[in-house]
Amino acid sequence: MEVGAQVRRITGVLLADGRAAEVTIGAGAVVSVGPPSGPPPVPAQGDLHLPGWLLLSAAAEPHAHLDKALSWAHTDQRYGGLETAIGSWRSYAATMSGDDVARRARRALGQYLANGVTAVRTHADVLPGPEPLRGIEALLRLREEVRDVLDLQVVVLPAPATADPLVAAALRMGADGVGGCPHLAVDPAAETGRLLDLAERFGVPADLHTDEQLRADMVSVRELCRQVRARAMRQQVTASHCVSLGCLDPGPLAKAVGEIRLAGLGIVSLPITNLYLQGRGRPGPVPRGITALRALLDAGVEVAAGGDNLRDPFNPAGRADPFETTSLLVTAGHLDAGTALVAVTSAARRVMGLPPAGPAAGSAASFVAVPVPSLADAVAGPGDERIVIHRGRLVSRTTVDRRTALPPPPDSAASPAHPPSALAGSSA
Repeated sequence: MEVGAQVRRITGVLLADGRAAEVTIGAGAVVSVGPPSGPPPVPAQGDLHLPGWLLLSAAAEPHAHLDKALSWAHTDQRYGGLETAIGSWRSYAATMSGDDVARRARRALGQYLANGVTAVRTHADVLPGPEPLRGIEALLRLREEVRDVLDLQVVVLPAPATADPLVAAALRMGADGVGGCPHLAVDPAAETGRLLDLAERFGVPADLHTDEQLRADMVSVRELCRQVRARAMRQQVTASHCVSLGCLDPGPLAKAVGEIRLAGLGIVSLPITNLYLQGRGRPGPVPRGITALRALLDAGVEVAAGGDNLRDPFNPAGRADPFETTSLLVTAGHLDAGTALVAVTSAARRVMGLPPAGPAAGSAASFVAVPVPSLADAVAGPGDERIVIHRGRLVSRTTVDRRTALPPPPDSAASPAHPPSALAGSSA
C-alpha cells in the first residue's frame, strides 16, 4: 500500500491489552474492532495486513515549539539552564526570517509524523524585530499546508513585555490559543489575568507555561486556578510544566493539587526538556525537574505529556518521538506503561480539545503501528519501523534494514515474529 492511500481494513494486529484484532474503517473513523478473521486470499484495495504488529492510538504532541525546532546548529550552542537558553534563543530569533521558521518547522513535523504523532500543538513566540508576527504567520500557513496529513494548532506565546495589540493581531490572524509565561513576569498574578482576559475576549483556549522552576515558594499555578474559578471560564485552560509541584512537601502539594482539580485544569508534563533545563548548578542533590505526576493522577487531574523543545537552545537533544516521552515517564516519572501511553495519546488529545482516536468503534481512525509484541516493548522504545494512519489514510511508513555480523541463534529456523513481508507487497 502506497503512502497517501486510504485504509479500509487492518488485519493481523494486536491491541494494547494483548488481544488479536481486526479493524474496519469508514469515512475516517473506526467502524468496528473485532476478532481476527485473517487476510483474504487476495487482498482487497485498502487492506493492510500487519501480522503480530501492535496497533495503538496515534500520539499527540501537546506542547511543541516549532519556531525553535532544529535551531541548535544555528545558535551559539551554549549548554545551560533556562536563562542561558532564553539568551541564546533571543540572539538568534532577532536574525530569523519567517521562511527559516517554515523550513525548520516542516522538517520537524516530518519527524513527528514518521514517529506516530498526528496532532501537534505548537507555541509560537512574538519575535523581536520589525515583523514580530513573522513566525506565527509562517506556522499558520504551514497549518493549512499539512491539514490533510496531521492536525496542527498554533498558540501565540507572548513575553510579559509583549503588548496586547500584538497578541490580538495574532489571534485575529487565526492563532488557536493564548500562551504565556506568567512565572517570568514581575507580577505573575497580573500577567495571568492579562492572558486569561485575552483568551476570554477571543474565545480561545489558554495554555500557559507555568512554574517552570524549582522554587517550592513559587507555585503560581494556584493563582491560575483561583482566577479560572473566579471567572467560571468556559475555555479550556492548560498549565504546562508545573515543575515546582514536584518540589512540594505532601501537605502543600495536596492543597495545590486539590485546587487544580477543582479548577479543571489540564496539566502537561514535559520531562525531557525539564530534565535538561532544571536543577543546573545546585550544590546538593539535583531534583528531577518533573511535576508531581502521581499525586495529580491520583486526584483525577488530566495529565498529558510531550517533548517540548526539539534540538534548540532549550533542549539540544530529542527525537520528536512520543515513545521517548513515555520511556522517560516510566524511568524518571515512575509511571506504568499503560499510564505513560495514555499521557501521550488520549490525555494529550483531550487537553488539545481533540476527539478520541485509536482502535475503538466511533473514534478517529488515527493509529501508529509498531512491530513489537507488547505495550511494555512499545513504551520502552519500539525502534524506527512504524506505520502511521491519520483519519483512515496511510500518512507515513518507515522500514528498517538492520544487519549485524552476530551469528544466528540456535533456533533461527523458527519463523520470525515479524516477517519482512509484513511491510511488503499489496497487503501493506
